[in-house]
Amino acid sequence: MFELLQTDPDCKARRGRLTTPHGVIETPIFMPVGTQGSVKTLHPEDLHLMEAQIILGNTYHLWL
Repeated sequence: MFELLQTDPDCKARRGRLTTPHGVIETPIFMPVGTQGSVKTLHPEDLHLMEAQIILGNTYHLWL
């Protein structure tokens, strides 16, 4: 479920909260992409330090 928290009247930018069965994600958010099952340009420690709330994993790439 997406909850809209704030909208900028000039540029229509939005701030919100996405609630999933696995947790809450505050938006906007930087979302690293994990192609073929891992994030290529960041170490796991970096993901932990930046407090990554979500990682995009393409199921097609995971199948390959």
